[in-house]
Amino acid sequence: MLTISEFSEMCHLPPQTLRFYHSEGLLVPADVNEQTGYRAYTFEQVEQAMLITTLRGTGMSVKLVRRALDEPDAAPALLQQHSAEVQRQRQAQDEAISDAREFLNSWPAVRLSHVPEMTVASKPVPGTWIGDSPHDWAEIDAAVTATVQNVVKTVESCGAVVSGTPWRAWAAEAPEQERQWRTAEGQRWLVKIPITADEKTVTALPGDIEVQLFEARDELSIFIPGKSSMAKYGTALSRLFTHPLDAAFIDVSRMRQLLHDDGVETTAAICKLDETDMTG
Repeated sequence: MLTISEFSEMCHLPPQTLRFYHSEGLLVPADVNEQTGYRAYTFEQVEQAMLITTLRGTGMSVKLVRRALDEPDAAPALLQQHSAEVQRQRQAQDEAISDAREFLNSWPAVRLSHVPEMTVASKPVPGTWIGDSPHDWAEIDAAVTATVQNVVKTVESCGAVVSGTPWRAWAAEAPEQERQWRTAEGQRWLVKIPITADEKTVTALPGDIEVQLFEARDELSIFIPGKSSMAKYGTALSRLFTHPLDAAFIDVSRMRQLLHDDGVETTAAICKLDETDMTG
């Protein structure tokens, strides 16, 4: 038998770690003295300790390691599952590092631009609403991306040409549109894709895609790199709302989010104040 000190030295596991593994049922001593509480281990348990150390070194939780030990046949699948999760975490960390570099090197700035008139194909995004509950941006992004891909494929199959960057927007640009797409769950998201198409092509589009005229306007915009999040959305709104304008204001109901490959550009239409109203 080996004392806990001897076993600790042999396995390179601190005594406190061995006590923790004991409490978790992961590595139970071969014997525990009832009077002194001293733990003792067998040489055969060195192999088990080695396996536990190897699995824990991958980042697997104690719970998952215990399951792998209890179910040896399932251990390879559990390790594969853990490996996939680690890859997802690494990808998320890599993206966060990339975002951090962007922010530290050049903080996003608000810019003023003129957007020309264009024809757009519009379609509601199924299963996503703007309601009272917190936004699940990953779910929204996935649904929006799928809808954009569907619309692009459909309009191109009918002979239209995608002529600009797609965007998502609230169904609130006109009262009748807002009434049409607002449901009990909340207000709907729409995707809009600039297209070039003749009348015959427009007629050939299915009924769930609406062709609209996007009127020319001046906008404030800010691009924030990386995946969407409530914090990034709030930052964009804060920058847009606090940007100084001369005798003008931004129209919240006409906000849109352009979907670039490396991030989202949030824009808001600029409305000039009516001088007669100001003096009247």
